[in-house]
Amino acid sequence: MTHSIDRRTFLAAAAGTTLVAGETPPVAFYFVSDTHFLAEKDNPGRLDPRSAKITTQLIATLNRLPGTDIPAIAGGGKVLAPRGAIHGGDCIDTGDKTNVKMQQTEWSGFADTFGLTGKDGQLKVPVYEVHGNHDSPRGDGLAVKKIIARNKTRPDLVNVSANGVHYSWDWSNVHFVNLGIVVGEDASVKRRRRYAPLDSLAFLVTDLKDKVGNSGRPIVITHHIDLLRYSQPLPVEDKRAEKMEWDPADVQGFYAALKGYNVVAILYGHTHARNVLRWDGTPKAARTGIATFNVEKSSHFAAMRQAFFYFEIRGGKVLVREYRTEDGWQTGSWTPQTWTA
Repeated sequence: MTHSIDRRTFLAAAAGTTLVAGETPPVAFYFVSDTHFLAEKDNPGRLDPRSAKITTQLIATLNRLPGTDIPAIAGGGKVLAPRGAIHGGDCIDTGDKTNVKMQQTEWSGFADTFGLTGKDGQLKVPVYEVHGNHDSPRGDGLAVKKIIARNKTRPDLVNVSANGVHYSWDWSNVHFVNLGIVVGEDASVKRRRRYAPLDSLAFLVTDLKDKVGNSGRPIVITHHIDLLRYSQPLPVEDKRAEKMEWDPADVQGFYAALKGYNVVAILYGHTHARNVLRWDGTPKAARTGIATFNVEKSSHFAAMRQAFFYFEIRGGKVLVREYRTEDGWQTGSWTPQTWTA
C-alpha cells in the first residue's frame, strides 16, 4: 500500500463531488472505534464527566467536517458528505464486567450520542457498529442485545444473520459487512473460543456468495479484534489457542473465505493505535494482500490523543485520511499523510 497518493488520485480528491461521465458516485464515510462510554462506579446512573465530554466533542467534530477543506499535506479537496460512520467496537467500557446498571448508563450514552439513523442522536449520519470485548466478550451481554434490536431498523441493510448480530449493507456499488468481535468459528476445529464469534464466519461466507457473487464489487469488512498477531500457522495447541483473543484457525478460515472476492479494506480497532498494512494471511505485514486499517481509539475517557479515519472510495481506488486530536477533541487536525489502495 503506498502512503503517498498519485496525481490521478489527488485530482479526484481535489475535485470534491465533481464526477467524470459514467463514474460511480464516491462513497465517503468515517471509521471510529473504542469510544468506551463510561459510567461512574459510585453513581452508576451517571456518565463519567470525562467520558461524557470527550464523546460529545468527538461527535461535534464529525458533524463539523463535511464541506470543509482538507489541506494539501493530507491530499487536498473537501470532506464529502459521509454516508455514515462505522464503529469498530468497544462502544461502552464495562460490558465485560458485572455491573449491569453501569452498562445501561453507558449504552444509553452511546445511543443518545451516536444515535442510529442520523436523525435520532447527536451524530448527523447513520452509525454501523460492531461489538468489542468491552461490550460483550461472550456475546450474551446488554450491548449485543441492543445491537440485535437496532438491526431491525438500521438504514440500508440488505442482510442480517439468523441470530440478528451480524449484518451487511450497500452504499452505491460498495458492499459492507459487519462481523462483530471476531470472525469465526471454523467448524473443523472443536475447541472453546475465548471470545464468542456468534457464527460470524458462516454469515460472511453466505453473505458474500448471495450478495456479491462473481460481480467483482468492492467489499469492506469490519470486526473488532486485530488480526495480524493471530494469523499464526496451524496447528496450535488447544490450551494455547483458547487463551488467544482470536483463534488462529478462525483467522485462517476468515482469510480463506475472502479468496476470489474484491475486498478493498478490512477495518478494526481494539489496539488503541493506528496501524495500516496489507494482509496476506500471515503474521507479518505483507507487500501485497488485503488493505487493512487499524484505527486509533476515538474517544477513550483516559486519554487526550484520539483519532478516526475518513474514507473515500471512488474511481477504483480507496483514499484514506486520518483526523486526530492531542487535547480530547477540543481541537483537531489532519494527519499529514494519506493511504491509497
